[in-house]
Amino acid sequence: MHTLDHTRRTVLLAATATAAAVALPAIAAARTHTIIIDKMKFGPSPAGLRVGDTVVWVNRDALRHTATARNDSFDVDLVSGASGRTLLRAAGTIPYICRFHPGMTGVLNVAA
Repeated sequence: MHTLDHTRRTVLLAATATAAAVALPAIAAARTHTIIIDKMKFGPSPAGLRVGDTVVWVNRDALRHTATARNDSFDVDLVSGASGRTLLRAAGTIPYICRFHPGMTGVLNVAA
């Protein structure tokens, strides 16, 4: 009987674990994306941005730039050669500019 009880517990635990795995949504691991600033332009915005991801901004220009969200969710100030990070905290479309060069613009599309 002892082996039968152990087998029943093992089957019950396996069934519970399987049910829990099916009930919980898959959580994607946060990723890091890079946007290069060069020749007075932001590089392309990465595809597949999600809440929890990080954007690394790299300034390869000789001039100082910012990556400033129009909704004030981030403002990264970058001297020449510097890099900075932004953690994406909310889903949505986030237009951004360089405060020093307003013609430099971009958009991040962040999914939940």
